Amino acid sequence: MSLTDILSPSDIAAALRDCQAPDSFSPKKFFQISGMSKKSSSQIKEIFRILDNDQSGFIEEDELKYFLQRFECGARVLTTSETKTFLAAADHDGDGKIGAEGISLFIFI
Repeated sequence: MSLTDILSPSDIAAALRDCQAPDSFSPKKFFQISGMSKKSSSQIKEIFRILDNDQSGFIEEDELKYFLQRFECGARVLTTSETKTFLAAADHDGDGKIGAEGISLFIFI
C-alpha cells in the first residue's frame, strides 16, 4: 500500500507546494491540506506505518526530517528547527519519538 492509496495525489501535491520554502512547514496545516485530518484512525495508523521508514513502530527525529520525502521523493528535507518543533508537538510522552497513537492525537487536536 502507498500513501496515494489513502490520500489524493493532488492533495499531497498541494500540501507539498504549501511548504516548499525552508521553515514554512506547519504539521497541522500539512495534515489539513493533504487530507490526513479527514481520515479515520485506522487510515492514520496505516499512513503512520508507511511513514515509519525502519518499521520500528516509531518515527524518530532522524526519520522525521525526511517526512516530506515520504510523500514525494523530490521534496525538501525539513530544517532542524521544523523537525524539532514537529517532534516536540507530537511526542506526547517525551521519549524523543512519535508513536502511532501520538501522531493520531496530534492530527485530530
